Amino acid sequence: MPVRPSTFSIVARDPETDAIGVAVQSKFVGVGAVVPFASADAGAIATQSYANVAYGPDGLDLLREGHDAPAVVERLTDEDEEAPSRQVGVVGADGSVAAFTGDECHDHAGDRQGDHYTVQGNILENAATLDAMAETFEATDGGLPERLIAALHAGNEAGGDKRGEQSAALYVAKPEGGYDGRNDRWVDVRVDDHEAPIDELERVFKLYDVTLLEREAPDETRELTGETAAAVSAALVDLGYLDAGEVGAGDDAAFGDAERDALETFRGMNNFENHPVPVLEDALARGWEAAEGDGEDRLVDAVWHGLSRLDRR
Repeated sequence: MPVRPSTFSIVARDPETDAIGVAVQSKFVGVGAVVPFASADAGAIATQSYANVAYGPDGLDLLREGHDAPAVVERLTDEDEEAPSRQVGVVGADGSVAAFTGDECHDHAGDRQGDHYTVQGNILENAATLDAMAETFEATDGGLPERLIAALHAGNEAGGDKRGEQSAALYVAKPEGGYDGRNDRWVDVRVDDHEAPIDELERVFKLYDVTLLEREAPDETRELTGETAAAVSAALVDLGYLDAGEVGAGDDAAFGDAERDALETFRGMNNFENHPVPVLEDALARGWEAAEGDGEDRLVDAVWHGLSRLDRR
């Protein structure tokens, strides 16, 4: 029998945006290649614990045919001789929810369901891992990706995998949510091997979000001033986008034409074309204090925090 990765996951739907997807962490390399499946016209599925990867496409087909999540779980497991070793969570695009944890899954193994979501895990440190994931998902504000990542963090902090951490993934489908609206692959981020995969997943997701996802235009924008302007200018100098001799002097000139030209260069080099320079400046002004890291990492994190007040399209 192949190795059974210790895994915890959440499958969930946002009824307001029709986004639906899976977030998962495992002591197993490349978990994103095994566990998560999602399609905007059907639903989302997590297959784990000696995973039967056919549960993904087969289950999505059953959802498309009009079966609800409990019926899909029943069909998948009834036809599988090794179902007692499997674990699966399903959320349909219709909002139906179901999960299955086989009797032969290694302890602690279990699942929890709520409105539009299910959490499941195996080889866990404790049952509190699942409780924390469910409670955090319900209590967290923001978009579906943020809520899914928050649930992973909560599960890990409550106990997580007995064997530790290795990989994580976030896969969310949304109608016309993919690149240029040409498919439904709205968020597809994977960390295949890392000592802190959930932290790294969140970092990469923020970069993905700023680069590929669009936000509603703000009603008004702020300009950078004072200490924040000086800090952003210094970061642009350190990264080579701005000559130190061009930095303005005094509060009134702290972020002028030269600095905005440098911000435009930073925007182009990082493929942030979804956001005009005034919107990036506004985001930096609003998000700098909340941002973490140094240099380019802090600039990106600040932009993400600043943009978070705007709804995604």
